[in-house]
Amino acid sequence: MPDHMAPRLSTDAHQARELSVGFLLLNNFTLTPFATFIDAMRLAADEADLSRPIRCRWSTIASTRRSIKASCGIEISPEEPLGDPSRFDYVVVVGGLLHKGEPADEQTLAFLREAARKNVTVVGLCTATLTLIRAGIMSGHRCCVSWFHYQDLVREFPEITPIADQVFIVDRRRITCAGGAGALDVAAWIIEKQFGRAMAQKCLHILLVDQARPPNAAQPHPPGSEHVRDPRVRRAILMMEQTMASPVSMRELAGRLNITPRHLERLFQGEVGLSPQEYYRLHRLRYGRFLLVTTERRISDIALECGFSDASHFTRAFREAFDTTPSAARGSAERATSHDMDARLSQAVQPGY
Repeated sequence: MPDHMAPRLSTDAHQARELSVGFLLLNNFTLTPFATFIDAMRLAADEADLSRPIRCRWSTIASTRRSIKASCGIEISPEEPLGDPSRFDYVVVVGGLLHKGEPADEQTLAFLREAARKNVTVVGLCTATLTLIRAGIMSGHRCCVSWFHYQDLVREFPEITPIADQVFIVDRRRITCAGGAGALDVAAWIIEKQFGRAMAQKCLHILLVDQARPPNAAQPHPPGSEHVRDPRVRRAILMMEQTMASPVSMRELAGRLNITPRHLERLFQGEVGLSPQEYYRLHRLRYGRFLLVTTERRISDIALECGFSDASHFTRAFREAFDTTPSAARGSAERATSHDMDARLSQAVQPGY
């Protein structure tokens, strides 16, 4: 449609302040968070889906002019150098694969520090949370990470306790998001803050999304709990995922959920057919089995990371759960049957078990 035939922006839209966003793509960034976030900006920028950058403007930035490859192999060329971060209202850092390619260079980290000094809101999507920590701009701020990358973060930054049971966290001028489709929730939150709820809903509905999740919404639960329906049990499982190395008591776990230990017991028995203690123990053993077949770490080290006092304690519990020893699980025959071990945990959460 020619511009002269396009609908004119409403008076409210003309009065709304323009929103400026810089997308800083890291090596092997994940495409979904970037695509959903920028598409929401595009829809907020104009009437319908005409996509003119009127209310919003955005650009991709990087410390290099070379194309940046996403984890799926698609390459995107940055439009602008890093420059002065104060030209943006938000700098959105899009992370991705942790163990492939070079991490963010010093120029990029310095840019993020400058953005923080100039009170630009910095958003970390997916594993970009780790980059924000490396830049030194998360001190005194809460941070969010996917349950999938929780152990990666605490292994590199043991002094930090990230939150892995929420989709995203807003803490003053830092926003961190677990990634994936959660990036759309962050974008909708920003659009609503800038232009109002009606505009945020318009963007979501065009994208065929009913409504955005708030920051305190629980992350989807880890594999093995697909049949869990109660949100309190799902959140308890996420907390267990975060505290495998130093298991918390059931009283503390229940307290975090604002329920009594007895109520927590009833919820777990009704949902998964196990007590919270039994489920917690099995979850830690499953993680230990994963480390056994995917790393060369010593069994004693794995035992400690999974919350067991020593290798002997871990071995006894492992044999009881999987009918094999940790040493045997490292063999090729056990690797071939690792799917069967996964099935034991899945069976434990089937309705009516």
